[in-house]
Amino acid sequence: MDLKQIFIVALCLVPAWGCLNRCCDEDELRETAQKKPWSRIQPPQDLPVALHGPPESCPLDLYQRLREDIKDRSLSPWRYVRVTNQDYFPSTYVEAQCLCQGCIMMKKGSLMENHDYNSKPVLQSRAFLKREQSSCQGGQYRLKVEFRKVAVGCTCVTASSISS
Repeated sequence: MDLKQIFIVALCLVPAWGCLNRCCDEDELRETAQKKPWSRIQPPQDLPVALHGPPESCPLDLYQRLREDIKDRSLSPWRYVRVTNQDYFPSTYVEAQCLCQGCIMMKKGSLMENHDYNSKPVLQSRAFLKREQSSCQGGQYRLKVEFRKVAVGCTCVTASSISS
């Protein structure tokens, strides 16, 4: 972890310090979460978010129309899905999900999904506060900082084995 990450984590922990050092009830945890800097940062309201589940097929038709959004113009397009886990603060966030197994390529004048390449998620480490009961009595919890990898987009990479 570099100095910048340590500073950001420290800023995030100051309001939650009490529940990191002692057990807190649900109301205190919620109040602490509202004081967190990231609780004020909301994803854009116009962000199209899909339900969980795999996409039906690689959307080759995205290339038939000019799009502004980079997630639709990528050789490895993605969509955003909403993730919810009540044991974490923030409890809801969005994550990228790759729409293709291969990558969209032009071959012999037409678009196709090429499996000589793979669509892979681009992961970013994000800090969350995890609610743990550990040594606390019933109905009380302690907060613990936990870094989780969150997919923020997808990229096209060479396959680990090339099909013939």
